[in-house]
Amino acid sequence: MQFVSVRVITHDVTRLTEFYEKVTGLEARRPAEQFAELVGPSCTLAIGSAETMTLFARAAAVPESNRTAILEFRVADVDREYARLAGLAEIVQKPTTMPWGNRSLLFRDPDGNLVNYFSPSAP
Repeated sequence: MQFVSVRVITHDVTRLTEFYEKVTGLEARRPAEQFAELVGPSCTLAIGSAETMTLFARAAAVPESNRTAILEFRVADVDREYARLAGLAEIVQKPTTMPWGNRSLLFRDPDGNLVNYFSPSAP
């Protein structure tokens, strides 16, 4: 088994895709109007429209209702990313050093999904 992607379901694929292009620096692939994917070196963030859920199971995923999952991105410098994100995202927690040593920044995407930019502690 290989874990390859996380898919976020939204009412506005273009808005969410453009947001993630800005915050990640990755260019999205758009094989269809209802779907985009940002392919990173370790995982893919897929973005699908709510209408695609009819192909799976209607209402199995509900846009803008996530309050349990965190999308996490490892970055080189959390504090530099914090300065860059000013005005782009709703900041939930300013850069903080966690008890386990990671430096972490929490923010929300336009649909309210929680995103964590973190830098691991030095070995």
